[in-house]
Amino acid sequence: MWPPGLPWALALLVTAASSGPSADAADRASIFADLSPAELRAVRTFLMERPELGLSPSQGGPLAKNTLFLVELLPPKKRQALRFLEHGGARPPREARAVVFFGAQAEPNVTELAVGPLPRPGSYRVLGFKGGRAVPFWARPMTRLEYELLHEALVAALAPLEPLLREATGFGFRNCSERCLTFSDIAPRGLGPGERRTWLVIQRFVEGFFLHPVGLEVLLDHRDPDPRRWAVRRLWYNGRHFGGVRELAESHARGALPLARLPEPPARRLFSSYEPRGRFGTPGEAHGAKVCEPQGRRYRLRGNRLEYGGWSLAFRLRSSAGLQLFDVRFGGERVAYELSVQEAVAFYGGHSPAAMQTKYMDAGWAMGASSYELARGVDCPETAAFLDAHHLLDADGPVRFRNALCVFELPTGVPLRRHFDSDFQGGFHFYAGLEGRALVLRTTSTVYNYDYIWDFLLYPNGVLETKVHATGYIHATFYTPEGRRYGSRVHSHLLGNVHTHLVHYKVDLDVAGSENSFETMDIRFENISNPWSAGERVSGDQGRGGTGTPRLTPPLTCPRYHLAVTRRHENEPTSSSIYTQNNPWDPPVTFENFIRDNETIEDQDLVAWVTVGFLHVPHAEDIPNTATPGNAVGFFLRPFNFFGEDPSVASRAPVIVRPLDPPTCSRLEIRRWTPASAGPCVHPEPFTYNGTYRQV
Repeated sequence: MWPPGLPWALALLVTAASSGPSADAADRASIFADLSPAELRAVRTFLMERPELGLSPSQGGPLAKNTLFLVELLPPKKRQALRFLEHGGARPPREARAVVFFGAQAEPNVTELAVGPLPRPGSYRVLGFKGGRAVPFWARPMTRLEYELLHEALVAALAPLEPLLREATGFGFRNCSERCLTFSDIAPRGLGPGERRTWLVIQRFVEGFFLHPVGLEVLLDHRDPDPRRWAVRRLWYNGRHFGGVRELAESHARGALPLARLPEPPARRLFSSYEPRGRFGTPGEAHGAKVCEPQGRRYRLRGNRLEYGGWSLAFRLRSSAGLQLFDVRFGGERVAYELSVQEAVAFYGGHSPAAMQTKYMDAGWAMGASSYELARGVDCPETAAFLDAHHLLDADGPVRFRNALCVFELPTGVPLRRHFDSDFQGGFHFYAGLEGRALVLRTTSTVYNYDYIWDFLLYPNGVLETKVHATGYIHATFYTPEGRRYGSRVHSHLLGNVHTHLVHYKVDLDVAGSENSFETMDIRFENISNPWSAGERVSGDQGRGGTGTPRLTPPLTCPRYHLAVTRRHENEPTSSSIYTQNNPWDPPVTFENFIRDNETIEDQDLVAWVTVGFLHVPHAEDIPNTATPGNAVGFFLRPFNFFGEDPSVASRAPVIVRPLDPPTCSRLEIRRWTPASAGPCVHPEPFTYNGTYRQV
């Protein structure tokens, strides 16, 4: 199990002081802002009108066509950005990254383009991957059109199994009204390069259908761009393998097949629903504690620029991979150029084919664009500021995602620091404390069954915390006795499969400039002679410093490393890609190549690649959903001898109490720098929610 905090500290050697800002803060941040709906439409219109590209609308038509799959901001090169941010240089040209599926040609492929300048694009160029790697067409992410065709092919192929499914489950694929079957697909889609064969888990389509597998899994080959050539290759039913649909149907017709008969689902209080059932021993109908801002917001939000206490940063929500921070400063000085989510993976074990094959890599499912509406008072406090997001992903125009991000100040419930100075005579010399607060920037990714809650927390003492909570439905399969080796029986016909969550981050630290070094500190036990008592010995810890890379595990993929530090290169912007999920064997972005060059990392522009994660052994309490307590991981960026003292001494929120008549302590001096009373709290506004995301 990965620890929630990594046992290392980053200490970067300061080599130069950064210069002061040269432009308005909000204007500086805008070079990192996500594309507006108008910019997204302009890029799409420009590319659709280029005759040499031959693009068709994304929706409808055949798979073998040229389509625009994704449009998002292409961040400026770091050197250009710093020249603008620090030295009054020219504003970097604003460009878009466009992903095009070229399916209507002899050698189908996926090509990425840089399109600009925005807001009125007039040209494009091909964006290459390091080493000139190409993206084959079979490695492309799934689209809505392919899912529609997959469903049609599955329904047609399983027609001979309709009697079996009706008898065993009471549900079917044809003429089913409200008693339909559905499926979840798993990945990778094959066992080697060039394959696009997907195991589909058949489920009842009821609320929380992820927890309602019926015991049937189907391997469907859909590599050919022509769906008429798609075919079912294998099936697994109730613990047995079958070579084809006819073999399974005939086994059922002969009465030789043990059916997995499922009970009728209840009309109300289904075990996979959120409907209350049972009762606590104490009344629970009243509202619980709330967050309030009695004197208003203590942070400033201007566009994509966020300021709080000594902190300032720019942020964006990438459609491909999620939250990305830029130009992170404390006290006006940059501490990080970029801090971003790179990848979230989940490796499963199991007895059924789908379970043993599942290795989810969520950038391949565009986890950044899965940023659905946050509920006020549940996902974020009522006091939070909410922001919309706009994505152009597998659509014929930008789609608005309401309230996809939120910002709020959070009482941590524990003091940032405090001390009670006892006089050891029943009184005290003084008490002093500083309330614990942090500013939270939050979004979520609902990647089918799982919900990830992504947080960046800013503390007044110069500490930045990165955290992710895992919740939502577990990825579960049909229970068989053999499956108990790979998980827990969490319901009558349901196996919760054991799996490991790993999340990868990019941390481009710039401490007092871009030229930094990396140092680790180890602690060892030391036994020495006592210098003030002859013949006695004392023991203690001794710190040891060293430069260079830390000990790393065998050279596998990026999530295998707790921490890796590399030189920053413009052609290594991300550690993963949207293509890794469907081509993990030879992906266009291979993190191992980042560290194989064995470059020096002393006094260079460095990037720390951080992996956090945990092992999840599902249990009955994961029904209906995995709860957030105990399922959160992250890491901290902490100053280490960077300041002369704790920078939170600048806060005006401490309380200092001193007795005026020690040791009696009957008269006290209470010093505060904030109003004596916090005032009224939560506004009595009713709960509202929209939940839609529409093309705009």
